[in-house]
Amino acid sequence: MPAVLAAARRWVFPPAPDTAAVDRLSRELRLPPALCRLLVHRGYGASDAARGFLRPQPDHIHPPTLLAGMGDAVARLKQAIDARETILVHGDYDVDGICSTALYVRALRMMGAKAEPFVPRRLVDGYDLSEAGVKGAQEIGATLILTCDCGIVAHDAVSKARAVGIDVIVTDHHTPGPELPVAAAVVNPNRADCGYPDKGLAGVGVAWKVCCALAAEIGFPQERLHSFLDLVAVATIADIAPLRGENRAMVRWGLRVLRETPNAGLRALMRVTGLADKGEITAAQVSFQLAPRINAVGRMGEALRGVRLLLTDDPREAEEIALTLEAENRWRQSVEGATVKEALASLELGYDPDRDWGLVLASDGWHPGVIGIVASRMVERLHRPTVMIALDGAAEGKGSARSIPGFNLYEAIRDCSEHLVRFGGHRMAAGCAIRADRVDGFREAFNAHARQVLREEDLVPEVRIDLEVDLRHADHDLVRMLRHAGPFGAGNATPVFAARGVAVEEHRIVGKGHLKMVLGAYGTRLDAIGFGMGERCQEPGFGGGPVDVAFKLEENHYNGRTSVQARLVDFRPAE
Repeated sequence: MPAVLAAARRWVFPPAPDTAAVDRLSRELRLPPALCRLLVHRGYGASDAARGFLRPQPDHIHPPTLLAGMGDAVARLKQAIDARETILVHGDYDVDGICSTALYVRALRMMGAKAEPFVPRRLVDGYDLSEAGVKGAQEIGATLILTCDCGIVAHDAVSKARAVGIDVIVTDHHTPGPELPVAAAVVNPNRADCGYPDKGLAGVGVAWKVCCALAAEIGFPQERLHSFLDLVAVATIADIAPLRGENRAMVRWGLRVLRETPNAGLRALMRVTGLADKGEITAAQVSFQLAPRINAVGRMGEALRGVRLLLTDDPREAEEIALTLEAENRWRQSVEGATVKEALASLELGYDPDRDWGLVLASDGWHPGVIGIVASRMVERLHRPTVMIALDGAAEGKGSARSIPGFNLYEAIRDCSEHLVRFGGHRMAAGCAIRADRVDGFREAFNAHARQVLREEDLVPEVRIDLEVDLRHADHDLVRMLRHAGPFGAGNATPVFAARGVAVEEHRIVGKGHLKMVLGAYGTRLDAIGFGMGERCQEPGFGGGPVDVAFKLEENHYNGRTSVQARLVDFRPAE
């Protein structure tokens, strides 16, 4: 058994359903009771609320002018278009930043602007708008920098740009500092003075809002911007933005656009990943197949190549870049796997779950491009907020952090910032730069903060059950019914079902440590797959009696055959 054990989980079952509300909803909307139970459980018990959730309408999208700073941003962009100024669109090297950059460049060019993309090189330029971006603007003669998914704490770079005669419009969604940059405009729903109703927009959502407001101002047909909702969907899903409110509406519509996308780069990427012939594209397929490949180019190579993929109209060029992204993603997977093993090995030397509530791991050999993913893997395994730092022999290391529910990562890192060179982020994810000689002090301060704000129960991961079912009802009808409640992701999680007292009729290890099982109850057999759960076969009592299983339902397509499959979330001896 591994020395660093995965955290045991606490199952949380829903309260008894309001049967009257379920019956009323089923009768009024003519929906199956199981779907109505889910809707009531998630707060959509009223018919109007349920109807709006299941079929978002255009009036669910808030006017972009409600965003503070939007008027100044639109006025400056219109001035740049009228004067034929060159605009440098400055993005970030993750999926949100790459898609936002491509959206801005395409939309601005469509509206008559001279726009050129720029994305910093992760290993050379670092994160955020910096001197590299200002220099890039000077080199192309740009008089306006438009940021996307970055810039909200780039005070020095904005000041340097102003000093050389370059205006900056900051559009971002990350948590602002105490003061905003002194820019021509700052558009961010999380500004303290911004009354925008939906604070959960991703960077790409903010960018799309800016384009819509600009189109309205100059009389450009706004319906032409709807073709960019595929980029909005991909980036919003990849950035784990909450799929509630208008995010959910934009993603739902964007996934429909993605199915028949006019974007040559996205079409090529879907061919490479095998999604081109799938018909309906789901948020899960975006999250686990499309997004990692776009992310990989920013993590392991040159993020601007990802932007070029999304900007090209040449199918041959798109195919070549898509194949490059596929190769870089395979390299990323290899490096990530090795780093996870090294991180776990380092924990075996001194990790104490009773003492260590917040983890800071650092090494000279880690690739800065994968430490964010590995931090997520550590959180999944240990349920502790985790900061991974790649030192790589340099005086200044790069850190990436991920959190758990109930722990505001941005506030934690801010309170430990005396040890850092710079930092930025939000509640669940953050980045930082730190000198090698300050790592030990930061580790102590971060753990002390975690111990101060967390409770012991916060360190136990929860499996939140939506509905209890028996295996007889885990069928194609239930899977099809659930599609109405999608797209699923952060803020609208894929429903988790629980079945009690089922038999494990068969089990084996498949692939790289995955657990394949056949579950049985009431004469029904259901295939199940637990990704990364292979080592759980070694747990005491496994296979010795009935189990309770928590799972998500999905369709499995293999050799031309479609079957229902349970994707395991957890299992335990039957209670």
